[in-house]
Amino acid sequence: MNNNLKCTAVLLAAGKGSRMNSDVYKQFLLINQKPVLYYSLQCFETSSLIDDIVLVTGKDMIEQCQRIIEEYQFTKVSAIVPGGKERYDSVYKGLLSCKDTDYVFIHDGARPFVTHDILKRCFEAVKLTGACVTGIPSKDTVKLSDEEGFVKDTPDRRNVWIIQTPQVFSYPLITNAHKKIREEGTEGITDDAMIIERVTDVPVKLAEGSYENIKITTPEDIAVAEAFLKRLDQN
Repeated sequence: MNNNLKCTAVLLAAGKGSRMNSDVYKQFLLINQKPVLYYSLQCFETSSLIDDIVLVTGKDMIEQCQRIIEEYQFTKVSAIVPGGKERYDSVYKGLLSCKDTDYVFIHDGARPFVTHDILKRCFEAVKLTGACVTGIPSKDTVKLSDEEGFVKDTPDRRNVWIIQTPQVFSYPLITNAHKKIREEGTEGITDDAMIIERVTDVPVKLAEGSYENIKITTPEDIAVAEAFLKRLDQN
């Protein structure tokens, strides 16, 4: 399927989920009796594109992640790595734990509804330049503001995408970019594509995600996720 190119998923599950107002970390909250983290693990586990999974989590969450892996018999998880202070630190630790891989699929464990079709579109896109991000065209008009809260500009909605994960890269490209950004400064970095944009000339290709590829951030998102699953069960 992947022409002998090795692909590794770096799955991020180190977030505390402070906006969930819950004592349970969001990646372990239940959607239809299964933890949020289960769903993205299941997608990567059953994908013919993904050869192994590096799971990045908090030091205090490693045992709980291990229990999920054992309970659901996820055989592709090759390492469980403690994350860092910021998201990009956790990604970097995950990258350093990859073994002899060609492409990395960096994905937020709080996005349970990644699909095989999304992974396939990303894989085709990343082969063009070595860098791609998943996204969806914005349904809404977007305004850019100035520092005082006034509208500064209205970009053409046809060119506005809402970015999701996975973000997929050539392993040497993203690893070297992560090393370089630490020398030049990490201020304002919110995703991995920004690192590529800032320290390389490599164009980042957009790959179509899904409006259901939501991120579990607030309690309302759990209800939305359960509604998505109920609809899938009915189809």
